[in-house]
Amino acid sequence: MEKNKAGLSRQKQNGAGQAGDRQNKMAVMPMNQLLLTMSVPLMLSLLVQSLYNIVDSIFVSRYSEQALTATSLVYAVQFLMIAVGVGTNVGLNALLSQRVGAKKNEEACSAATTGLILNLASALLFSLVGIFFSKPIAGLMSSDPELRELCVQYMQVCVVFCYGTFIQTYGQRLLQAVGDTILSMFSLISGAIINIILDPIMIFGLLGCPEMGIRGAAIATVIGQCVGAVVALVLNKTKNPVIHVHFKGYHFNLADVKAIYRVGMPTIVMQAIGSVMTFAVNAVLMSVSTTAVAFFGVYYKLQNFLMMPMNGLGQATIPIVGYNFGAGNKDRIQKAWRCVVPAGIVMALIGTVIFLVFPKYLLGLFAASEEMLAIGVPALRIISVTFVFATMTIIFGYFASGLGNGVINMVGGAIRQLVVLVPLVWLFTNLLGISCTWYAMWISETLAFIYSFLSIRKELKKKAGF
Repeated sequence: MEKNKAGLSRQKQNGAGQAGDRQNKMAVMPMNQLLLTMSVPLMLSLLVQSLYNIVDSIFVSRYSEQALTATSLVYAVQFLMIAVGVGTNVGLNALLSQRVGAKKNEEACSAATTGLILNLASALLFSLVGIFFSKPIAGLMSSDPELRELCVQYMQVCVVFCYGTFIQTYGQRLLQAVGDTILSMFSLISGAIINIILDPIMIFGLLGCPEMGIRGAAIATVIGQCVGAVVALVLNKTKNPVIHVHFKGYHFNLADVKAIYRVGMPTIVMQAIGSVMTFAVNAVLMSVSTTAVAFFGVYYKLQNFLMMPMNGLGQATIPIVGYNFGAGNKDRIQKAWRCVVPAGIVMALIGTVIFLVFPKYLLGLFAASEEMLAIGVPALRIISVTFVFATMTIIFGYFASGLGNGVINMVGGAIRQLVVLVPLVWLFTNLLGISCTWYAMWISETLAFIYSFLSIRKELKKKAGF
């Protein structure tokens, strides 16, 4: 009898362990299949997310080139806002994945509550900036009164009412932390669909709506983000099996904040570098023409769109690596590395071909003038050569973030987008002309790749045993 009871007890324990593994695919699913199921919804999510700015620019370009230039200038501010949201939630994602992997579900829920507070505080800060500083910021962007006013109109909506973008990103990361990237994708798709529908209605004044121009584009974007945020919160409330926000008995934990920003702050800095870079490059290009500024804004959005699959692949590694690092499973981390790097190279080559073969068509989506085509077609072909190195730098950074090291991501981003790139853009533009400006990216991307490759090799040897 005692032996039978002991056997039954062991069977129950084994069954519970197996059930627990089945509940979290990151522990047991074959790595190729896991990476596919995790990254494809993330890729689609990020592609849809980038549609917010792409669609705005496509419709705005048909309103006027001045309006398109204004959205390009304001994108530097929007990118800073996105940087804080993405960075905070990347750090939260890494922390949650490690705690779920270590079976510390209550601690994961507490960290999720802390993450919500941090996101709301960040949104409030940017909202205040939008209320009180939109006009001074626009004054720094342009001396043209008409262009300045368009920048103010766009900023006073997108920045002041930024709560949707922060909460939407937060809700997505909670779902991703437990391996559910499909539901995460739905929240983004819902917001993007609303944005795409409302854009032409509000910009051009269709279906009885007053014509609002660039302000209408901003309002459509904000409404879409708010819809996506609501959908993300509802999906977490009803479908997230592990992580839930609890304020009852909750105590703000400074250690959780430090853990979030240990990974998240380098990501914020890295993403913010993109904001500083666009602001600085726009200032250089403004001395050439406003069309050059409009082109750079179009290029940056196109590049972000085409790089989103690579970003999705990289971001999928954060919960996978974080979970298995927390569980002490080095073999799974090694398998993830052997899958993600070749996949990233293939996708980067596809992006390269698209930019090489279809530059005129891509620019035509934005009603490009002859002057923009003259600048943009050769520029897109020159830039496309850098995609493989850029993709590897991104993937190495995200992989390191999953291991709890966000510095590699930050420094790699700084090299490729600011420290080397901006001085070279200024130098090439002023000494060699706009046609040679884009070769600066060849140098910056190569140096960033070399740094990131050497750094991730050291990190993998120390933490994953290879």
